[in-house]
Amino acid sequence: MRIQLANDHAAGALRSELISWLEGQGHEVIDHGVPDGTSVDYPDHAHPLANAVQEDGGFGILICGSANGVAMTANKHNDVRAAIAWRPDIARLARQHNDANVLCLPARFIAISDALDCVQEFLKTPFEGGRHGRRVQKIACS
Repeated sequence: MRIQLANDHAAGALRSELISWLEGQGHEVIDHGVPDGTSVDYPDHAHPLANAVQEDGGFGILICGSANGVAMTANKHNDVRAAIAWRPDIARLARQHNDANVLCLPARFIAISDALDCVQEFLKTPFEGGRHGRRVQKIACS
């Protein structure tokens, strides 16, 4: 699976762990982030990721300090549904009920092991559809 990934300066260590884990699982990672702690503006990295998800489909993972900024940025894009998760059950429900296609992780508030569990749950969970499909269709404003 091809997975878009982006981060800001608050998420360098988590970024490295996620890339290693994802590639170890056989995924192709398209990296839009920064490898070190150089201060950057998160929208400069979240927008390219959201554009790629919007155009090519698939999944994205955004990481910043709180995950709020990257989630707000990504959700400005049509057909992108970015969800913040800090526990695997929240990541699962974001996929199952909301058809989220971008997982946003709060680097300053999540352990690496919990982040990996969230990613694993997010990637393996299918969208349930049914009544949730009707609700997801009502999310878009355009």
